[in-house]
Amino acid sequence: VVLDSIVSSEGVNAKRLAKKWNFKNALTDDQCIFSNALINLVVIATRHNLHANQVIQAIETKHVFVEKPLAIYAEELEKIRTAYEKNKNYLLMVGFNRRFSPLIQTIKKLLLAEQVPAVFIMTVNAGNISKAHWVHNLSVGGGRVLGEACHFIDLLCFLAGNPVEKWNAVSAKTEADVVTVTLSFSNGSHGTIHYFANGHQLFPKERLEVFCNGKILQLDNFRQLKGLGWKHFKKQKCRRQDKGQIACVQAFVDAIYEGKSSPISFEEIMEVSRLSIEISEYLRC
Repeated sequence: VVLDSIVSSEGVNAKRLAKKWNFKNALTDDQCIFSNALINLVVIATRHNLHANQVIQAIETKHVFVEKPLAIYAEELEKIRTAYEKNKNYLLMVGFNRRFSPLIQTIKKLLLAEQVPAVFIMTVNAGNISKAHWVHNLSVGGGRVLGEACHFIDLLCFLAGNPVEKWNAVSAKTEADVVTVTLSFSNGSHGTIHYFANGHQLFPKERLEVFCNGKILQLDNFRQLKGLGWKHFKKQKCRRQDKGQIACVQAFVDAIYEGKSSPISFEEIMEVSRLSIEISEYLRC
């Protein structure tokens, strides 16, 4: 992989990042990237309101890896679908990295062997972010449910392996980012996501519990996985926390080199993005 160009709206910042990460060029105009025929992969990590339009421009001639969320409005998703379907030679990937964690891969393998519905409880001790931060600006960041809780919607969809048939969501009256989302899947699986910004920093940030066929799996902050009732599985540890970021990017790059489909299918990406937008909008009503 050759790191050709990095773009930032501030030239000084672009130069600093280019030097730090060994990019050849530091630019301030993203059109220089989209029009460069020598560049075949674009990574989009801008503010959330810019994602959709940049994806639409890039996907015409390049593979695209975009940080979540894919879009902040439903209409943008339809425009992305139209652009993608015009030329399916290029892959689209959203940075839903949790499913690529080695501990999540173990959970998926164990669940596939059971072939029965499961119940998931995802608890996220998200922590407070200043109300002045741009992520809270709905026209720029879309809010934290859309901007971050989408990770856990994708994770439960991946583990359930079936479409969401119905969902519900509630939030605290005084805090928009204290939310519980429930997902019901077509195979009878059920998931609950507790996304709380009002907790304490000493509590683990992300915890997942899975109940299935008289067995339990407990994931502790992507560092350790414990199993209860599993005949051939008791415990798995990572040397350090691994949320799957590196594996996520590597899987996408490998797919490009090997001419394979995207590690997350286009329809999965669109479904999770649609659900995230719908849930976020519902909670604002």
